Amino acid sequence: MRYAHTVDTVRSAEGELMARLPDGALMRRAATGLAAVCGRMLPGVYGSRVVLLVGSGDNGGDALYAGTFLARRGAAVRAVLTGSRVHEAGLAALRAAGGRAVSAPNTGGLADSDTAAEIAAADLIIDGLVGIGGRGGLRGPHAAIAALANAAGAPVVAVDLPSGIDADTGAVDGPAVRADVTVTFGTHKPGLFVDPAAERVGVVECVDIGIGPELPAARLESPQAADIAALLPRPGAESDKYRRGVLGMAAGSDRYRGAAVLAVGGALRSGVGMVRYAGQRAAVTQVLDRWPEVVASALDPADPITTLPERVAAWVIGPGRGLYPMAELELEAVLGSAVPVLVDADAITLVGRRPELVRERAAPTLLTPHAGELARLLPGTERGDIEARRLEHASRAAEEYGCTVLLKGSTTIVAEPGRPAAANPTGTPLLATAGSGDVLAGLIGSLLAGGLAPREAAVCGAYVHGLAARLARNGASISASDLLDALPVAFGKICGAADGDPAEGAAQRRSSRARRRPRATMSTMK
Repeated sequence: MRYAHTVDTVRSAEGELMARLPDGALMRRAATGLAAVCGRMLPGVYGSRVVLLVGSGDNGGDALYAGTFLARRGAAVRAVLTGSRVHEAGLAALRAAGGRAVSAPNTGGLADSDTAAEIAAADLIIDGLVGIGGRGGLRGPHAAIAALANAAGAPVVAVDLPSGIDADTGAVDGPAVRADVTVTFGTHKPGLFVDPAAERVGVVECVDIGIGPELPAARLESPQAADIAALLPRPGAESDKYRRGVLGMAAGSDRYRGAAVLAVGGALRSGVGMVRYAGQRAAVTQVLDRWPEVVASALDPADPITTLPERVAAWVIGPGRGLYPMAELELEAVLGSAVPVLVDADAITLVGRRPELVRERAAPTLLTPHAGELARLLPGTERGDIEARRLEHASRAAEEYGCTVLLKGSTTIVAEPGRPAAANPTGTPLLATAGSGDVLAGLIGSLLAGGLAPREAAVCGAYVHGLAARLARNGASISASDLLDALPVAFGKICGAADGDPAEGAAQRRSSRARRRPRATMSTMK
C-alpha cells in the first residue's frame, strides 16, 4: 500500500524530526535521494548538462544540494534562480562544486534569454520552483519558466511534486510543470495520486527521510496488487454457491437490455456464487440467452416489488434501470433490506431526489457515481468542480450520505467516513466506453455478496476493473464486452502478485512526455 499525507501533517512530522537532527540534515537526506534518482536517469552523469529551476522555498534548497552532488560527479550544473530569495548554503555548496547560477529575467525578456537557452540545451531539468505549500497555478516568471521546461526535450524531475499542482487535493488551477519523474520525500502527497495533478507527475519515487515514525494515519491510500490479493474472497474446500454469495440484481430494462447483460456478466466473471436477476421480460430473455446460469424472474408489471428476489447477500441496483415511478418504489424496497446495496446510474439520480433513502439507512450502502451523477447528490455543485477536486467532493459526499462513495473517472476515488480515502492506480482511458460502468457494478456486487465490506469491495473492484481493461486487448481500444473475458485474467494476475505489481508502470504509461526522451528514457527507472 502506498500512503499519502497532507501538507500540514508532513510539516508537523518534519518539524518533530528536525528538532532532533543537526541543522540542514533533513534537507541533505532529501537531496541525496533526489540526486540518486537523477543520476539513474542520465546515460552518464559525467559531462551531462543539468539545469536546476530554483525557487525561494525548501524545494529550491533540495534542488541546489542535489545539483551539488551531480556537479561533484562531473555534471555541468546550472541553477536558474527565480525567487525573491535563495537558500544561501545550498547555493554556496553548488558553486563550491563547480556549478553556476544565473538569475532569471522577468517574463518579458525570458524567451530570448540565457535562461531559455540553458533549459533548451539541458539533458535533465530539476523542478524546484514551488514547494508543497503552493496553491493555485504558477504566475509571472515561474509560469514562463515552467512553459520552457514543458517544451524542452529533456526529462523533467520534480522535487516533491510538480510546481503548480495542489499537494493536498490534486487540483491544477493554472500553469504547472509536467514532470517525467517526481521524487517525493518521506511520504506521498494526495495530489500525486489524484487527477488532474496525477497526470502531470510521471513516475513517482518516494525517498525515505526518516519521518515515518512521526506520521499519523494517512489521508489517502493507493493499493498495490498484493493488497488486493489479500482482500479478495477465496473459495475453500467447503464452499458452495450460497457460501460464495448470492447477488440480487435490478439492472437493465426493455430499453437498456445490454446494461443487464453486462452487469450480470461482471458479477459472474468475478466469482459470485449465484445471481438472482429481476427485470422486465425482454431484459430477462436477453440475460438468459447470454448467461443461462442466472436465476432470473420477470417482474409483474402491476406489482413489481412483490416479484423481487429474496434470500440474497447483497444487491446491485440502477444500471440501465430507468427513472419511471416503479423504479423509485423498487429502489425504496431494496434499500429497505438489511443487506449491502450498491447504488449505481439511474438509481443514483433517484437518490438525489430522495437522499433520505440512503442517509437514514442502517445497512451498508455503496454509491458509485461519475462526476455528473455526484453533482446530483451534492446540490449546487457543478461537474467541473468535482472533476477538478475529486478527493474533496468524494469525501464530502461520503460524509453527507453516511456511506461509502466510489467516484468514477480519470482517477477513481473511494471515500468512507472515518477511513482514509483510496485512489485507484490502474485506471485507464480505455474504460471511457459505454457499459464499462455496468461491468464494474456487477464486479463490485459480486465482492459484496462474497462478504467484503463496501470500502474493500470498491477498492478491489476498481483495481481489477482497470487492470482488466489494460489486459483485454494489450492496450488497444476495447468495448465493455471485452472486459468480461479479461476479468478472470486480471484476477489471476493479482493472485500471482508475488512476482510484482501488475499495475507497475501505470504512471509511466500515463506520462505523455516519456515517449519523446531519447537521451534519458524511463527504462532506466525500472
